[in-house]
Amino acid sequence: MYNGQQQFTVLLRDSKCKERKQVMSYSVQNIRNVCLLGHGGNGKTSLAESMLYLTGGTPRLGNPVDGNTVCDYDPEETRRQISISTAVAPVEYNGCKINVLDTPGYFDFSGEVIEALQVSDAAIIVCSAKGGMSVGAEKAWKLCQQRKLPRLLYISKTDEDNSDYNAAFDTLRERFGKNIAPVVAPIWDADKKVIGFIDVLHKRAFEAGPKGERVEIDVPDDKKPVLDELYNALKESVAETSEELMDKYFSGEDFTYAEMIQGLRAGVKDLSLFPVVCGSAVSGLGTRMLLDIIVELLPSPLEGRPLMGENEKGELDEFVPSPGALPCALVWKTVSDQYGKYSYVKVLSGNLKPDMQMVNSRTGATEKLGRLYVMKGKKAEEVKELECGDIGAIGKMEKVKTGDTLSDPRKVVKLEPIPFPEPCYSVAITPKTKGQEDKIAAGLTRLNEEDLTFNWVNNAETHQMVVSGTGDMQMDVILSRLKSRFGVDAELSEPRVAYREKIRKKVEVQGRHKKQTGGHGQFGDVWMRFEPGDTEELQFCEEVVGGAVPKNYFPAVEKGMREAVLHGVLAGYPVVYLKATLFDGSYHPVDSSEMAFKTAVQIAYKTGMPQASPVLLEPIGELKVTIPDSYMGDVIGDLNKRRGRVMGMNPDGDGNQVVEAEVPMAEMGRYAIDLRSMTQGRGSFTFHFVRYEDAPPAAQEKAIEAAKAMQDEAD
Repeated sequence: MYNGQQQFTVLLRDSKCKERKQVMSYSVQNIRNVCLLGHGGNGKTSLAESMLYLTGGTPRLGNPVDGNTVCDYDPEETRRQISISTAVAPVEYNGCKINVLDTPGYFDFSGEVIEALQVSDAAIIVCSAKGGMSVGAEKAWKLCQQRKLPRLLYISKTDEDNSDYNAAFDTLRERFGKNIAPVVAPIWDADKKVIGFIDVLHKRAFEAGPKGERVEIDVPDDKKPVLDELYNALKESVAETSEELMDKYFSGEDFTYAEMIQGLRAGVKDLSLFPVVCGSAVSGLGTRMLLDIIVELLPSPLEGRPLMGENEKGELDEFVPSPGALPCALVWKTVSDQYGKYSYVKVLSGNLKPDMQMVNSRTGATEKLGRLYVMKGKKAEEVKELECGDIGAIGKMEKVKTGDTLSDPRKVVKLEPIPFPEPCYSVAITPKTKGQEDKIAAGLTRLNEEDLTFNWVNNAETHQMVVSGTGDMQMDVILSRLKSRFGVDAELSEPRVAYREKIRKKVEVQGRHKKQTGGHGQFGDVWMRFEPGDTEELQFCEEVVGGAVPKNYFPAVEKGMREAVLHGVLAGYPVVYLKATLFDGSYHPVDSSEMAFKTAVQIAYKTGMPQASPVLLEPIGELKVTIPDSYMGDVIGDLNKRRGRVMGMNPDGDGNQVVEAEVPMAEMGRYAIDLRSMTQGRGSFTFHFVRYEDAPPAAQEKAIEAAKAMQDEAD
């Protein structure tokens, strides 16, 4: 019987069945794109591994600690035993293909989470039975709220020592109220050890068999009241999804199974209902019930959140997926390694086939599609077609970048960009072996193709290569990958601050350059007035009368000044807000030259600037910190230590406060790390340069000493 697959092979692993070849070709109604979200260490990768193993997608049950899971395949992930990038794990179950996107839980790799959310139609937020609603789960919930993404909650590790399902569930209920609907509940033995689970929706109970398979058992007598209570709560939630079901509920009639599913699907889709599932990825208990719920309750790509996009007229509109429409796909991730470059795509309409001609809406260029693949971790399986709603990859699309839209030339669409977070943590990077700067630059360029949350620049002013990203762990991974992939050892240091210098009083000085040689000599004589200006750029004026300095030497004097102000007399930083006036001087009809006058004005500069009360200016940035109220005191106290000025506080409408302050950039080097520590990862911030201000004496002294030390090192 046709059940939505074009070709379908049952893939269930238990004591009676063997693994068979996977066939990855499904209609859009039978595809589920689901991302796993939550705090690092809560078991997302293990859950994905459990799904794959129980459905025959992998021959063994991998473990992140052993470094043999499908999703954590990168050498850095294996070494650190954490997820660093989003991996795709396609799971075939009951006539559906579930594209499981396993995302990192550590905040430095939030860009990978954002990418996965862009192409997911639902989310599973993984919470541990040992902690309940962790910070990572809170942040995941907010990301889903912002995108109006349907979601369910999975309480993991329910069978481990010191786990407490009830406490974990209570934290969820306290946080989200009656919208939380438990559809799976654990069964304990006399020693409070979890031995099985109740499937509330189907009113059945299961325990683990000798080989980890699911074995149905009778619902224990002491659990029957619990089952009735949970089922009635589900019925009430279903009743609230339509007037017809509400009338039936109040008349005392039972709902049919189809009505229960219909109501629960509606509640999940309109975000009025969030199912709660529990289980153990290691034993496999609860995993199959989770798969049932994904298939039955979570939306297909046709029912998911439509993306916004621009049409050929530049008009913004919702892009609604359609299998019968012209082909269109979003490039949501790029992987570039020694095996080649893969552009991960979600097919939003039509079907993709190799060698198709597609327009890249970012560049306007026509691209010929390469080979198509379905990815399972690092394994690429070539396919002849990618169906609407499915997630796959295209090989060797060198000019295509993450965030690009590929569409049919007859209907060019540009979808909304992926909203990556702003870089908030900067470090200077230098090679351990001199002369390898170009290798670092080439490596960073390649790594940036995969990770758009960091950028890098060669700062000509501070003579440093500066990398900016999300945090110290991300920078450490970049260092490791530069070494392993590109063979260059590098080290990180705090970036130098780009100070400025200015003067505070007016002085008049002479600059005289006279040099006699065997032939023509060199002679230039200028009188300069240096005073504070009203613009950041150098203001050069001339007030010479009587031809004391011929006009043809004025450009040379100005050029000498412009070169001189690049290096101040205090610490060698550029001079700003300076007005320099040439008002007198003298010349020699034979020995004077442009070079002589240029040298003369630079002598005047070096002589006069120390007399003009020079001062160091430090860059000031505008800081906006978003934090829960409970951390306000710590954050304000910390800003005071950083010489910050708090300008105001405003609620953000989401239970947080936005603290606005102005802070010297010299004090912000480790702020991303310190804020994370102060707020347990709940705080976030943006920081942008606004202006320069006079640095206080202590800060000036510190900056001048650092500049001298840097100069001594260079010499």
